[in-house]
Amino acid sequence: MKIDIHTHILPDGWPDLRDRYGYGGFIQLDIHDGCGRMMKEGELFRIVDPNLWDGKTRVEECNRDKVDIQVLSTVPVMFSYWAEPEDALDLSIFLNDHLCSVVERFPKRFIGLGTVPMQDPALAAKELERCVKKLGFRGIEIGTHVNNTNLDDPRFDPIWETAQSLDAAIFVHPWDMMGMEQLKNYWMPWLVSMPAETSRAICSLMMGGVLERFPKLRFAFAHGGGSFPATLGRINHGFDVRPDLCQIQTKVPPSEFVSQIYFDSLVHDADTLQFVIDKIGYERLALGTDYPFPLGEHHPGKLIESMHLSADVKERILSGTALEWLGVNRKDYETDASLLHSKSLTAGAES
Repeated sequence: MKIDIHTHILPDGWPDLRDRYGYGGFIQLDIHDGCGRMMKEGELFRIVDPNLWDGKTRVEECNRDKVDIQVLSTVPVMFSYWAEPEDALDLSIFLNDHLCSVVERFPKRFIGLGTVPMQDPALAAKELERCVKKLGFRGIEIGTHVNNTNLDDPRFDPIWETAQSLDAAIFVHPWDMMGMEQLKNYWMPWLVSMPAETSRAICSLMMGGVLERFPKLRFAFAHGGGSFPATLGRINHGFDVRPDLCQIQTKVPPSEFVSQIYFDSLVHDADTLQFVIDKIGYERLALGTDYPFPLGEHHPGKLIESMHLSADVKERILSGTALEWLGVNRKDYETDASLLHSKSLTAGAES
């Protein structure tokens, strides 16, 4: 079984958000002749393919790549944490309802993670509860910061309390990367800042005491934890030698929290993946591809399968860790295993 915990999806269109909310800054999706363009204030943000919005294409590609289950979440630029809270809630509801409709059509193939307006923790907690209790999602996807406020800020405690009480998984994805204005060339925000963003979130949650106060929270972090695994020694050393700066909220070293969090496997390199396995443990790793974007893994699971790992380790990374993080039972998704890659699913798929 292959479960991809890191995939993105959008509706094939939505209302003009500038007109709907009375101000700009939002992303729109224009589709013409099968080509999609994500636009921001009339400027091209990103060219996208039909597999971002077309259900038939997505199921066909899952069948082709033998991916049994995709965990679906929105594209991070849609978080819109900068917007008015009620507007961000309205957009979150629209995106979550669409995602729910996709999961309902293929409940054995897709698992949903909602999005919530993090800039208003009360509204976010309420939408999180709706996502889990009404829409049947297993959790939410959030950004690495909220308008440059780190995730350890006490204002977010109502979200963590709600997630813990609902047994909801939380997928943390970098967005609105630091240094965007300084790193305009060579795609460096995506190549340099994204890994740092993920480490920023992990360190904030660890040293900010969030993982100590909410020990049952299940966070997973994109892109193999970004720069965190490679700098854990430095982070731990800094925690030890500067307690006046690093031990303000907790006395527990960052390395002791590693067993509480999860990472996806998206590191693009066998040596790096082996390092992450050795550093944090294969039990903390789950297959993640960033489907369907160019910086993702184009052949899901190929890197894991190519490595000299035992069958049990491969099985754990390809599916076991995802099942544990999501809190779902394998047999609930194996009952229709004979249908998972059948042509009948593809033939019946709709956009």
